[in-house]
Amino acid sequence: MTVYQHTNHMNPANGVLGSSQKAALILYSTISYLIGFSGLMAVILSMAGIIPMASWVTLTTHSTAAVIINGLLVCLFGLQHSIMARPFFKRAFNAWFTPASERSTYVWSSGVTLMIILALWQPVEGTLWQAQSLLSQVALWSLFALGWGYLFAATFSINHWDLFGLRQMWFAINDREYVSPEFKENWMYRYSRHPIMLGALIGMWCVPEMTASKFVLTAFLTLYVFVGVSFEEKDLIREFGQRYLEYKQRVGMFFTFR
Repeated sequence: MTVYQHTNHMNPANGVLGSSQKAALILYSTISYLIGFSGLMAVILSMAGIIPMASWVTLTTHSTAAVIINGLLVCLFGLQHSIMARPFFKRAFNAWFTPASERSTYVWSSGVTLMIILALWQPVEGTLWQAQSLLSQVALWSLFALGWGYLFAATFSINHWDLFGLRQMWFAINDREYVSPEFKENWMYRYSRHPIMLGALIGMWCVPEMTASKFVLTAFLTLYVFVGVSFEEKDLIREFGQRYLEYKQRVGMFFTFR
């Protein structure tokens, strides 16, 4: 995700909503936010070892079959995440539903998909590494916390409430025409085009104990990050043209070395 992802033209709602519609939209957006946030937290807690991974529904104990099933689960997330983020899907959705609910729909769908992945994740035997010394454990836990904290900070550096669909709801229930967040290069976006993805990568890889099950999830999600970013940047270039190309030349995908 980049600073530019939600910078679209003004997108008016399909007429003024009635009182019951506003109440329904508030409920829908709030529940969607909680589901989406819960899905992300479930991944973080699973990587931390607080929520057991690959122990809910066991379909196979064969490692190769488990990796294939797990790969298909991540593909499910990739399809949901990428298709629903594309402009053609947004246009189709807005033709049938109020635009104020489009982002919330994306948010809860992402949360549910993440929960499905964790519930159906298949066990893969083995451990790639396990920090033994106190120093190495503290270092890895610190990086783990830094990565996920960086991710959440990056959402606020653009607009957390817009990213999770609550700002769109606020405009709609107040009978105001939705205006996208201003095009800016805030905070970490001055040095990284995708700080949210960078935070996720740090958080996933820097764990004191990397079991094989965690590694497969981390590896597949890392692959998706690069594929998803590639599609996203093509959309951004089409939308912003030279402006984004100049930004891309100045700022690195994850780091900028000056």
